[in-house]
Amino acid sequence: MKLDQKTAFALVDEACKKHFGCSIADATKQQAYKALCLVVKDILVEKNINFTESVKDKEEKQVYYMSMEFLVGTSLRNNLSNLKLEKQFSGALSKANIDINELYEMEPDAGLGNGGLGRLASCYMDSLSTLAIPATGYSIRYEFGIFKQRIVDGWQMEFPDDWLNLGDVWLNARTDESVEVRFGGRVEETFDDSGYHPIHTDYSTVVAVPYDMYISGYDSDAVNKLVLWSAKSPKSLDMAAFSRGDYAKALEDNNKAEVISKVLYPADDHIDGKILRIKQQYFFVSASLQTIVRKHYKKYSTLDNLADKASVHINDTHPALCVPELMRILMDEYNYGWDDAWAIAQKTLSYTNHTVMSEALERWNEGMFKEQLPRIYQIVAEINRRLLIRLHEIYPGDFAKIDYMAVIANGEIRMANLCLACCHTVNGVSKLHSNILTESIFKDYYNIDKSKFTNVTNGIAYRRWLMQANPELTAYLTELIGPKFKKDSKHLEALLAHEGDKEVIDNLFEIKKHNKIRLASYISKSNGVNVDPDSIFDIQIKRLHEYKRQLLNVLQILYMYNQIKENPNIDIVPRTFVFAAKASSGYFMAKQIIRLIVALSNTINNDPIARDKIKVVFMEDYRVSLAEIIIPAADISEQISIAGKEASGTGNMKLMINGAVTLGTLDGANVEIYENVGEDNIFLFGLKAHEVDELWRRGYSPLDCVRSNPELQKVLDMLTSNVLGARFDDVAKSLLTNAYGTADAYMALADFDSYVKAQKRVSETYVDKYKFGNMSLVNIAKAGVFSSDRAVMEYAKNIWHCR
Repeated sequence: MKLDQKTAFALVDEACKKHFGCSIADATKQQAYKALCLVVKDILVEKNINFTESVKDKEEKQVYYMSMEFLVGTSLRNNLSNLKLEKQFSGALSKANIDINELYEMEPDAGLGNGGLGRLASCYMDSLSTLAIPATGYSIRYEFGIFKQRIVDGWQMEFPDDWLNLGDVWLNARTDESVEVRFGGRVEETFDDSGYHPIHTDYSTVVAVPYDMYISGYDSDAVNKLVLWSAKSPKSLDMAAFSRGDYAKALEDNNKAEVISKVLYPADDHIDGKILRIKQQYFFVSASLQTIVRKHYKKYSTLDNLADKASVHINDTHPALCVPELMRILMDEYNYGWDDAWAIAQKTLSYTNHTVMSEALERWNEGMFKEQLPRIYQIVAEINRRLLIRLHEIYPGDFAKIDYMAVIANGEIRMANLCLACCHTVNGVSKLHSNILTESIFKDYYNIDKSKFTNVTNGIAYRRWLMQANPELTAYLTELIGPKFKKDSKHLEALLAHEGDKEVIDNLFEIKKHNKIRLASYISKSNGVNVDPDSIFDIQIKRLHEYKRQLLNVLQILYMYNQIKENPNIDIVPRTFVFAAKASSGYFMAKQIIRLIVALSNTINNDPIARDKIKVVFMEDYRVSLAEIIIPAADISEQISIAGKEASGTGNMKLMINGAVTLGTLDGANVEIYENVGEDNIFLFGLKAHEVDELWRRGYSPLDCVRSNPELQKVLDMLTSNVLGARFDDVAKSLLTNAYGTADAYMALADFDSYVKAQKRVSETYVDKYKFGNMSLVNIAKAGVFSSDRAVMEYAKNIWHCR
């Protein structure tokens, strides 16, 4: 978009006058921030209107991306960069003595996501706009996000994330397009000559209010929308109760409704939490599908062609209720018969699976589900009845297999099976993950219809993680290979022409050093720890879960610490270990591991013998904007999950494109990183997925690993003594006993020795500057294939069947 600095200044000045009654010269920083955001939003709205009209005229197929979370991060710099207006507005603001970087720092991360699932969804929305594919994302407008993490005396504490205080400037409410969503009650069955007619009565209503967030694409005329639903009560105040002085009762209905959109992923280790989660899922699914269908019917006066003009994509199992809700709308509101409605649903819906973890393949208690969603339960039960008839024909007498594949069994409703029973396409998110789905978890469905299963390896919005997060590297790459990579990431491969070029490697090291100094400064301010920018920055940043094996990283650091304590003069390449992660509020062991990392950090960083050789830092409240500071500074990318458990990962891709070298197992997309960079440019260790399965079959005993490795025994002994300032008996028990489920369920002890050896290879390689630097260069050059543009094009061509 063309806009000069003078016009940019006039737009911001006018916005200040209109909204705050002052000129930009007299505005506070908060007023200047909001004024700039409002100007940018107006530009996005205009582009969205123009794009939408163009799509309508061409009657193009629309993508509707349903996701429980969208980890958007901050929007101001991203939008200005995509619009290519950053210089103009930066210059305009400088005339009023305002530094645009200070405004960037004011913006809170949008509290709409938690981890890789939400970040992936946001990357795909960015690429959909970049590629001018008409799409709408749907989710919930969480008032307080997931939580703001604080570490207090070593413990993770959760506080409300009041991101809307400044973040709501990006949202446009459309109260006139609100939708009613029904919960509870009962279904009366009536019949007449035309058939069965259910009547839903005695239900409670929640009003879903849509808020639009506009998503820009890089150097694109397209702007798509992310629609976020906020829950309200149709009766905001009970005046009768208020008049008699019962003020709590007067607000009760409104509070019950609004809690649905308060917090992302409320703790579900109790029944109320489970009920709230299922209400959240149905709330946004129902509101979204009602809107999609109504919009389609208004334009075409029929739903027979819904699948030709709309592709509804289910991002993991949270929106799986799209299946029965679309059936409900078609049958109850538009009078379709079952067979016709089912045919439309099958052609319209597609599903991405993001995990092989059994606990993430959601299952709901049948009684609770029926009570909360009685009409939806009826439809799910009928889907299951018809499915079982078919399965008995295909697998006669194999009751165990049929039970495994059923949507309802053993008092549970299985959301993944609901998607498998209906959706026209099911995909995994890396080659390894998709193979595991078809060879193991979903094998029986795959054998029925192989054509519906495919793979789309995840990708990242690389412009954010390279061009915005690492402008110095971007400028240098542009100087070396030209600007084409900014539009098409495959052009990064041109960097391979500079393999072995010592001058180029020297410059890459210098850029990395600058980013490490920036991160070191941040750590000094936030953690009060001084780290050495010349040390290896060894980074593990991701959601805290046992399968991601932050604990294995800790055990190896303890091993290094013991080596230093036993031989203070040992020659060790200085290392800074950086962790950042949030643990789910109800996940006890994950919180214990955070406490262990903090204790380890305090012990090592205050030990005069060890602290000049290794440092450990846990950075609290991990979020997108923090990742944008950490990732450009990384030397080593820790991707150490047990093989066969990580579906893909995207942090590995973000670190890779910034020149970090992967230290990892052959798990998830690490396999494809290895295939692209070659074995000389990655540090691999550990059991492979099939070896993990074989070891379980033979009978894995973690105690055998300990008995054969005295150094490992020393490490584990540290957990049950006070050497770290506290005891971690629960963590030790989780590794050695069945007190918390299967002992060492993620084989940290089985991979310990291999991991220690891999870390030694890292140190040995790093001292050879040009060898390690060349590894870094190759990783940058080969990262282009992991662009979300590539992934979205594969979805559009092979799954959504749109332009």
